[in-house]
Amino acid sequence: MSKTAILEIDGKRFELPTTVGTENEVAIDIAKLRALTGAITIDPGYKNTGSCFSAITYLDGEQGILNYRGYAIDELAEKASFLEVSYLLIFGELPTAAQLEQFENDIRKHSLVDEEVKDILHGFPRSAHPMGILSSLTSALTAFYPRRVNVNDDKHLYQAVCKVMAKFLVISCWVYRKLEGEPMNYYDNSKSYVGNFLQMMFALPTEKYHIDPVIEKALNKLFILHADHEQNCSTSTVRIVGSSHAGMFASVASGVSALWGPLHGGANQAVLEMLEEIKADGGDVDKYLAKAKDKSDPFRLMGFGHRVYKNFDPRAKIIKQSADEVLAKLGVEDPILEIAKKLEQAALNDDYFKERNLYPNVDFYSGIIYRAMGIPTDMFTVMFAIGRLPGWVAHWIEMRKNNEPIGRPRQIYTGKTLRDFVPVSER
Repeated sequence: MSKTAILEIDGKRFELPTTVGTENEVAIDIAKLRALTGAITIDPGYKNTGSCFSAITYLDGEQGILNYRGYAIDELAEKASFLEVSYLLIFGELPTAAQLEQFENDIRKHSLVDEEVKDILHGFPRSAHPMGILSSLTSALTAFYPRRVNVNDDKHLYQAVCKVMAKFLVISCWVYRKLEGEPMNYYDNSKSYVGNFLQMMFALPTEKYHIDPVIEKALNKLFILHADHEQNCSTSTVRIVGSSHAGMFASVASGVSALWGPLHGGANQAVLEMLEEIKADGGDVDKYLAKAKDKSDPFRLMGFGHRVYKNFDPRAKIIKQSADEVLAKLGVEDPILEIAKKLEQAALNDDYFKERNLYPNVDFYSGIIYRAMGIPTDMFTVMFAIGRLPGWVAHWIEMRKNNEPIGRPRQIYTGKTLRDFVPVSER
């Protein structure tokens, strides 16, 4: 039996319908609120507003639950490849062995990027931020591959997905090579998707490149953990840009720009910057733990706790093991990583942090892994974008297939009321 919500304004009562999701989330349907009452809701940041119906990802921050299409994140991270999870997010079901092989092969077919894209890439100064370049190049791909995606043609849509999955990975790696002053590498059809990332990032033309299976496994998990996270800032941006029927490349480019913000995708970069700050000040971890506890001190412990997860970040538990494995395998001697390990142990055992659920989150561990691999801090958010790509694509497709209306939020105007124009000579 459907329920209704009662709203009373100026003594008048209005009934609003409610809707319930498959995980029993309840929402009040306010689609006709303005027509019925003349009023709108105000919800800065949309923290209490559902913008759409979605069947892609379920997140429960209180219980620490993250599921992709009904599959628990820990099971996917342990048992699946990144392309398996990408297929699941985008097409709704895990692929069969034949479908996965076909998906991998079709991505390989689209891995060559028009050589003229390099001309655009070389136009950026070495001082440019990788995310700025990546957003620009992703948008530029629209000019090289201008055919509009027909979301009602399954074959055409599938080819568009393979194209964006392939080319986005290549240009992401090219951004790094450009900033390092090194020649561009190409996709190697004998390697996996994650293996190709490592090869295109680090292989030198003067020597044979060996892919470390421990590193490849850790990256596979990291990309899976970042693949989707419900209606976050960048995903909502992709959906609202796509709601104007902007193309897939243009919409993904908008997601890259949103992810660039330090409050979103820049969190793991902020972790390393904090560790650098501690190192520059002598490396006294206890001093900075005390600063974090001092309410009058502006210092914030980055990479601990989470805006959404109130008890623990399920992704952090998974990636902690990979971080330990990577550090053990590489044997990196780095004072920054030593500071990170001391911070981790202190926070996990200190009652102050335990009582406030200030646990190390996925950004803390991902930053450590990237640092150990030798990836520059400025590239951390690019790594996040590679992982998040299938989520953006899945939401873009879902939004278009659901024929969602163009996004157009309302506002409460707080400016000047109507006034007369005064000629410049009289002002």
